[in-house]
Amino acid sequence: MPFLPGDSLLFAIGALAAQSSLNITVLLVILIVAAILGDTVNYWIGAYMGPRVFHEKIKFLKKEYLVKTEQFYEVHGNKTIFLARFIPIIRTFAPFVAGIGKMKYGRFLSYNIVGGMVWVTLFLLGGYYFGDIAFVRENFSLVIMLIILISFIPVVIEFINHRRKRIRSL
Repeated sequence: MPFLPGDSLLFAIGALAAQSSLNITVLLVILIVAAILGDTVNYWIGAYMGPRVFHEKIKFLKKEYLVKTEQFYEVHGNKTIFLARFIPIIRTFAPFVAGIGKMKYGRFLSYNIVGGMVWVTLFLLGGYYFGDIAFVRENFSLVIMLIILISFIPVVIEFINHRRKRIRSL
């Protein structure tokens, strides 16, 4: 689900665990496994559907785009899979595109595992340890909104940089 606020949702679950009887260790294991399995399924859907889609005569899906995607993932696939976890919307499409781009599954899986573990652990434990602080409890909605805004900063920066490059090239 590309528009679900994963970072803030993990933080909220962690904060809830700190204030209730939810077991943080069980949550860590379940959510890490879910994150890894979700990206794995997404990868295989891309690997299965991608080549078939590019054989169709769809104007905006050209074989050259597929080749560029494969080249991109050969060079930048590792950091893309890891860092995409921390960027809303991108985290949904990166594993799918990695499958389309024929990123080697072993490479994908290793960065998927590490990225999933770091992402879930960081935000879940962040919520667990900071969610019970009085200021955070009293301003919980504000804190969640701040997490969502912060997570979109890389997208905004990339958009601005892309626009600047485009303007310079004109």
